Amino acid sequence: MAASRTLSTFRLPPLPTIREIIKLFRLQAAKQLSQNFLLDLKLTDKIVRKAGNLTNAYVYEVGPGPGGITRSILNANVAELLVVEKDSRFIPGLQMLSDAAPGKLRIVHGDVLTFKIERAFPGSLKRRWEDDPPNVHVIGNLPFNVSTPLIIKWLENVSCRGGPFVYGRTQMTLTFQKEVAERLTANTGSKQRSRLSVMAQYLCSVQHILTIPGQAFVPKPEVDVGVVHFTPLVQPRIEQPFKLVEKVVQNAFQFRRKYCYRGLGMLFPEVQRVESTGKLLELADVDPTLRPSQLSVSHFKSLCDVYRKMCDEDPHLFAYNFREELKQNKSKTQEKDKERHRL
Repeated sequence: MAASRTLSTFRLPPLPTIREIIKLFRLQAAKQLSQNFLLDLKLTDKIVRKAGNLTNAYVYEVGPGPGGITRSILNANVAELLVVEKDSRFIPGLQMLSDAAPGKLRIVHGDVLTFKIERAFPGSLKRRWEDDPPNVHVIGNLPFNVSTPLIIKWLENVSCRGGPFVYGRTQMTLTFQKEVAERLTANTGSKQRSRLSVMAQYLCSVQHILTIPGQAFVPKPEVDVGVVHFTPLVQPRIEQPFKLVEKVVQNAFQFRRKYCYRGLGMLFPEVQRVESTGKLLELADVDPTLRPSQLSVSHFKSLCDVYRKMCDEDPHLFAYNFREELKQNKSKTQEKDKERHRL
């Protein structure tokens, strides 16, 4: 009984402030790594509370930096916190936290884009996909330069139930530039609606839960920051391979101010573009004069289902890349021009 009470009331002992840690270890945010430190522990506590109940949870924190959010997570009575930090300058400060929380904090000096989380936590934490989310959480104040590639990687992990999602429908609470946060959560028809909106929302329930003013960070970024919470859906809203969905969505949004048939047409070689685009839109029952931002996840489901059938009928179609065709056409034109000059 005493042991469980001790666990439930764990608090870090008095420690130097984050500002003092930065001075002590002469830390400076690296502009090339898009680093911004959050020093206000009231704000880091708020982010961690928004992640949900972390009592006895296993938490994977990405990009802990000088350890502001790390402290708040440790004070939330977690069973274990695993942090992955690429920048070696932050390791001594994190080690100080580890010493203050024996057995609770594991530090990995590595890159979140390549780190394998699949075996980091006990297998007993795994839940069936249909069950409630496991007691595993991903939390992070992401550097702006990796936030988009990282969330795309994790969304692909959701689709194949790999990475952090081997444990089940692991919840994620992550920071992004406010503009990116708004894109991730944008509704059909809004100005912020984008490729990210569709890719996130077809796989997850996505909520923009908090906006943090830029002045709360050191150095102050030029933009505010949005905190976004992701919970994978039991059933994805589009049941096609991730790469196929990504290709259809990317093409649709590449000409975002034009009618959707313009971008979707780039899924097909030039010789069959008009005919195949017409067939795709007709079979998917999508109005060709809708703008990309007006396409709902249901529209994209129909488009992906029809495109998959067309790829099954033509095995070379999925590999087609219109940019490669443009390059080839350009080089052919240049060759012809050279021939003419020789003559």
